[in-house]
Amino acid sequence: MKDATTLRDYQHVRLLAIRSLFEIVEQSSEGTVIVDKDARIVWMNERYARRYGLADAAQAIGQEVEKVIPSSLLRQVVETGQPILLDMLDTPGGPLVVMRLPIHDDAGTVIGAIGFALFDQLKSLAPLVTRFMQIQEELASTRSLLQARQAKYSFAHFIGSSPASLEVKRRARRGATSDSPVLLLGETGTGKELLAHAIHSASPRAHKPFVGVNCAAIPENLLEAEFFGTAPGAFTGADRKGRPGKLQIAQGGTLFLDEIGDMPLPLQSKLLRVLQEKEFEPVGSNEIRRSDVRLIAATSLDLESAVAEGRFRADLYYRLNVLPIPLPPLRERLDDLPALCEAVLEELPGQHDLDADALALLSSHAWPGNIRELRNVLERAALLGDEPLLSAAALRTAIGRLSPLPKVASAAHSAAVGDFYRARETFERELIRQALAETANNVPEAARRLGLGRSTLYKKMLSLGLAS
Repeated sequence: MKDATTLRDYQHVRLLAIRSLFEIVEQSSEGTVIVDKDARIVWMNERYARRYGLADAAQAIGQEVEKVIPSSLLRQVVETGQPILLDMLDTPGGPLVVMRLPIHDDAGTVIGAIGFALFDQLKSLAPLVTRFMQIQEELASTRSLLQARQAKYSFAHFIGSSPASLEVKRRARRGATSDSPVLLLGETGTGKELLAHAIHSASPRAHKPFVGVNCAAIPENLLEAEFFGTAPGAFTGADRKGRPGKLQIAQGGTLFLDEIGDMPLPLQSKLLRVLQEKEFEPVGSNEIRRSDVRLIAATSLDLESAVAEGRFRADLYYRLNVLPIPLPPLRERLDDLPALCEAVLEELPGQHDLDADALALLSSHAWPGNIRELRNVLERAALLGDEPLLSAAALRTAIGRLSPLPKVASAAHSAAVGDFYRARETFERELIRQALAETANNVPEAARRLGLGRSTLYKKMLSLGLAS
């Protein structure tokens, strides 16, 4: 008997709690509206009515909720029986944070829904919403910056199927699988930056930033700040908030240092510390920051000569020269010329092609500017030419001064005076080709027979366009 009385007391308290909760929320909210099972308004308080331009809440009774509150989702709550606990609702007076709940009868059937507009009275939510909007803006900005720092090229953009080109791509793909430094060596215009992008895009760091720095293009007094960033007010004219350096921007990704041979000696020692200790300090700061970047360096200089002359640190050279990749000049991979021309012409507006004489002319040029020069010549010829088929005459005009390739009859005959280096190159190519043929392409054995180190033979094979 006592238990039955207690149960009735519990039910009475529950009903009072529900009534009190409704009254508290209704009185503290900006607006309250109740709809029936057909999503027609059965009750609305005066504050909500005024917000939607009604002189009296009674004007809303019996109307479909969307006619009074255009963006209401109360009909969805009625149809699904699922509450929407927190949501944003646009109103004529500004956005509101709203809560929508289904109403059930004693049998559990949904017979309507109730909505509370909470924003204006629950002031504690305003900072939360503001912070949420700030986070959204920061996220959008970060995504935009990351997209701008993504690699632009893949290995598919490195055109060529000659032995020399295939060896370059083989080494580069191997380099993409590790975090070891890569050193790209080659004349200007041979595609070093393109290959750096490709290595990054094929690496596990592809989803992280790719940040490039041209060491020759930045004044020496600004280069350190460009690399390591600056602390707030580090020097006169410095940003009061500080400025992140390229190391910080590239965190987790790849830092590409182009023309590293032009880097000043004092900065070389600090870069060596980054490579060895994985840490750095912003300019004007004593704070030590961890560095997690993969380094790819490139140069058109002979770094071994620079080391011998004291212009480049030997210890940094050895640290960078873990995986050297020499990129052959275009004159040493003329077999790739047709494919390169086709790729360049496809990028240019209009439909252009080369006739046989034009291609023969291009094959007779030494291309001191390499692929960059080839692109420039083809673009100029396409712009100046009136016909889709580019002739040898059009290409001759676009090239300007022709740099003919030295002609060598054979390795066994002496070359013309002045062609010593070309003759030596031809002789070395034939000698190495013969050694490889006799050893069934066994490079270590061929190196032993030639009296060369294996790495030296590999380098010579690559520069001479010989496949291993």
